[in-house]
Amino acid sequence: MTGHIEGFQTRSIPCGQTEICVATGGSGPPVLLLHGFPQTHAMWHKVAPALAADFTVIAPDLRGYGASGKPAGTEPYSFRHMAADQVALMDALGHGQFHVVGHDRGGRVAHRLALDAPGRVASLTVMDIVPTHLLLDQLTREVATAYYHWFFLAQPAPFPETLIGHDPDAYFESCLLGWGAAQLSDFDPDALAAYRNAWRNPEAIRGMCADYRAALQVDFDLDAADLDRRITCPSLVLFGAQSAMARACDVAATWSDRLSDMSAQSVPGGHFFIDQNPTETLAALRPFLSRVS
Repeated sequence: MTGHIEGFQTRSIPCGQTEICVATGGSGPPVLLLHGFPQTHAMWHKVAPALAADFTVIAPDLRGYGASGKPAGTEPYSFRHMAADQVALMDALGHGQFHVVGHDRGGRVAHRLALDAPGRVASLTVMDIVPTHLLLDQLTREVATAYYHWFFLAQPAPFPETLIGHDPDAYFESCLLGWGAAQLSDFDPDALAAYRNAWRNPEAIRGMCADYRAALQVDFDLDAADLDRRITCPSLVLFGAQSAMARACDVAATWSDRLSDMSAQSVPGGHFFIDQNPTETLAALRPFLSRVS
């Protein structure tokens, strides 16, 4: 099970020092869809085909995830490197400027991409996240309780890898259910099979842990250097109405001093509202993309 998206072509494309597995389909203005933890591009299996009626849709696996490359070390998993992968991918596919939509870790990659390559980003959509630096710098009891995995996964290797490796399904399924208003029946069986197939790979477990180590060791400092910068392209902040982050803070307000042209809206569901409610997700996302294209 690779998490095939109906009507899409899936292939692996060299991007700098790694390879990125990507599904592509549709025609029109390019839209880059970036998944989050602990998923793969299969999370877009309902959203991507619908968008493909009006857009060229590009849905990759982030480095360290799914079928994409999994470099050694920690620093290569910074959001800066992950964003550079996407620029190289879009270069290879012939897209100069494009819309970027990211959920969870993909949203953090999208944010960094818009900071590092602003001329490439036509619009930015982030889904159910607050800025990385803010989350770590102003950590609250509620967020620390819900997002304990940030600090567990960031522990030195091979501690988290060993514990997770004893039963990857049990651990990662607890993540799918842990951030607000979700049950396993909310996830399409084929998509869930794709997630399981990916996260059972010990190298993927290592890559995901490296992603979280890099957030604390590398990305926090990179973001600290950019706190005074504002992203000027049209931006959309979406969040699950019942998500842990929405319960803990005003998600839209956390982005107000970072995005100069921002709109925000909640979507029914928890953190994984794209899986839970793809129709409502499209109803929030498609009008924005159509307006800014």
